[in-house]
Amino acid sequence: MNMHHEMSHDQIARARLTALRCEHRDLDEAISALSSQQLTSTLTLQRLKKQKLALKDQIARLEDELTPDIIA
Repeated sequence: MNMHHEMSHDQIARARLTALRCEHRDLDEAISALSSQQLTSTLTLQRLKKQKLALKDQIARLEDELTPDIIA
């Protein structure tokens, strides 16, 4: 018996949102750890912060997509 389960668009978006939040948290921890080191390249920190901001934007877009519009 072959059972085929497909995830809905919302389920996929929620799973992606969870993964993005985890990645964002990991980047935040990496930035904090690197900031405390004396020999850290400022270019490396800038790149990580830029990547973190891009993740934040993706998270915001997904949250907006998953939040139903309320007509007042």
